[in-house]
Amino acid sequence: MTMILPTPTGSSSTGTAPVRLAVRGLRKVFADDPSPALEMLRHGATKAEVLQRLNVNVGVAEASFDIRAGEIFVIMGLSGSGKSTIVRLLNRLIEPSEGEIRLDGRDLTGLSYSALVEVLRRDMSMVFQSFALLPNRTALENAAFGLEVAGVKRGERRRAALTALERVGLADYADRYPNELSGGMQQRVGLARALAKNPTIMLMDEAFSALDPLIRSDMQGELLRLQREDARTIVFISHDAEEAMRIADRIAVMEDGRIAQIGTPAEILRAPADEYVRAFFRGVDASRVLRARDIARPPDDGLPQPGLEPVAADTPIHALLGRVAAAPGPLPVVEADGRLIGVISRAVLLEALDRGEGAGREVRHV
Repeated sequence: MTMILPTPTGSSSTGTAPVRLAVRGLRKVFADDPSPALEMLRHGATKAEVLQRLNVNVGVAEASFDIRAGEIFVIMGLSGSGKSTIVRLLNRLIEPSEGEIRLDGRDLTGLSYSALVEVLRRDMSMVFQSFALLPNRTALENAAFGLEVAGVKRGERRRAALTALERVGLADYADRYPNELSGGMQQRVGLARALAKNPTIMLMDEAFSALDPLIRSDMQGELLRLQREDARTIVFISHDAEEAMRIADRIAVMEDGRIAQIGTPAEILRAPADEYVRAFFRGVDASRVLRARDIARPPDDGLPQPGLEPVAADTPIHALLGRVAAAPGPLPVVEADGRLIGVISRAVLLEALDRGEGAGREVRHV
């Protein structure tokens, strides 16, 4: 592997990418007249306080964040924390009560219905927890359905749908009906339907949570594979800490309608903002979910020691235990294009493993 040696940053590959979605002061109050509740929220009231005083349910008390081009941004939290409401606010399936949602600088909250539909057709697709397949249509017809609604000609939408099915490994099942497919296959059809539109942004609401654990793991791997090929911007809703840690470039943790912390998996494991965040990720095996890029640091002397075989940035850190322990110096970490993003030393690896369970003991005795 050829190694390109710019000044390493130690950050993820999306760290300097432009912002695609910018959310500022976003709130959602489920009431005919949200004004009294919004006033309370602006003065720092909690969801519980608004409910107690006004008997009004708050979906999102306040949220502000940026989502960068090409990253997988995971929003997670307990049931009722507001995570699913946020993803529906992003494409205005639910209308915001207050705040801005800007796509490439354009405020979506101010668009007319027709202008919004055009933006959604061009830029966004959504994958739901329920597969939502039409039972009387084949996999191919289901994958083409979004394009059909958008008025795409039959031949063109069939070609796009078949290409999407090929990408998720279901081309041979194009003529099968949903009841002839397993749960994992049905979710792949749902993913193909989103991909067929060739969106620049994909919104995924608990997309894999209804699947069996093994199938769920396969689908997570499939998503990461597709992301390596396409570098789409993905907003992924989850309540599962290990899933978030495995797939996310960055994670936003929600509590009671507000964002408790935003950071990379490594940042959140290393420095949780509060006890709520700490408890959420307690028990996560860091060696299984963190990748080399998550813990890489700038080398102290500007360049890594020559002659050391570089580590691929997406290598799970549990696979580095023996190599790091045996290496005469910190190992260089590179992206697929050979770009150096930092190094991993034995001390850095042990620090990361100390945030997880069990695996850290192995390297101490190698």
